Amino acid sequence: MVPADNAAERTQEIRPAKYAKAETGFAWLRLIGASMVVVEHSFPLVDPQRLTILPASWDLSPGYFALMGFFAMSGFQITDSWTRDASWWRYVAKRVLRIWPPLLVVVMFTAFVIGPLVTVLDAAEYWTDTATWGYVVHNAALYPLQHLLPGVFAENPYPWSANGSLWTLPMETTGYALVLVAGLTGLLSRARVGLFALLAGIVVLDAFLGATYTFQGRGGSLLSVPVGAMVAFGVAFVVGMVMHRYHGTIPLSRGAAYAGVAVYLVVNFVPVLQPAARIVLPFAAGYGAIVWAHHWPRRLARYDKWVYGSYGMYIWAMPVQQLIVFAGVRDSYLLMALALPLAYACGLLSWQLVEIPTQRLRVYLRPQPKSPRNVRPRDSVSGRGANRRERTGV
Repeated sequence: MVPADNAAERTQEIRPAKYAKAETGFAWLRLIGASMVVVEHSFPLVDPQRLTILPASWDLSPGYFALMGFFAMSGFQITDSWTRDASWWRYVAKRVLRIWPPLLVVVMFTAFVIGPLVTVLDAAEYWTDTATWGYVVHNAALYPLQHLLPGVFAENPYPWSANGSLWTLPMETTGYALVLVAGLTGLLSRARVGLFALLAGIVVLDAFLGATYTFQGRGGSLLSVPVGAMVAFGVAFVVGMVMHRYHGTIPLSRGAAYAGVAVYLVVNFVPVLQPAARIVLPFAAGYGAIVWAHHWPRRLARYDKWVYGSYGMYIWAMPVQQLIVFAGVRDSYLLMALALPLAYACGLLSWQLVEIPTQRLRVYLRPQPKSPRNVRPRDSVSGRGANRRERTGV
């Protein structure tokens, strides 16, 4: 998946009273998406031959659709972060503070607490195996990932990864690097039209590599990251970048969003058109996610404090699910029913105990205010450059 950045988009548009702030919509959609991934994982963790909740003949995966939406939202929000503060070092520091502390906690807990409890090896073998320590080092570095812990979940139906959800995090950080390069080269400002060339190029590359939810695509892997899948999610990420830089020009139409999903479904189910479905998918999911975030019902904003744990939920869900399977559960729907509330609770704890405290460190990253003699009168009137409340970690 997806990862996983809860950066909040802040625009100056006047929004209808019936809609919540876009940051609330993004938070809700991320939580819903993380829940869909938990649902999807409940099937291969019990029966590795079954990859999705839907019949295999449908060739559809709600979890994969959610991941595409995740990447588009990240492209939109991370681009917003750069355009509000185009400092490369502050940008990098914000990304580090957002993604790494929760990741370090989950990989260390998996290796040092879960691992010794469930491994088939004896304690001495487990602690002296270099792969035990390598699991923390490699996954903290993201490149390359290490999925296996010595003897951990070895007798589960899905023994190939202690936390397979981490596989999308290197792709997410690659997207962060793409925004940084685009920002430094002017693609996010004076040369923003070049984003369309970037999008066209990555779409062509994606068509050649051919990744789907059942196939990681051609092109092999780069530091354990499947190149085909990274490019496929990259399409959605760049869609988000384009939509941010042309926010106000590209209409955010709910009708168009629903039509996009409908087109994707039609193309998917018409045999002669089906090869094009994977090309339509990132546009339908990406545009839809950004539109729905901007049209989120205002009445749900009162509950937003309960929905900011999506990143923690996402990275904790699979170890929780593997533990439930280890305990003897072999029914996908029971696994789903048990894992959803437990993973959600882990996400809330991660948000409260890890993410909020580390986000407070951003106070040291705020740009220095301009001296009065350098502030233009129109800046003083409009409030441009004023510090905005960073609630969800841009």
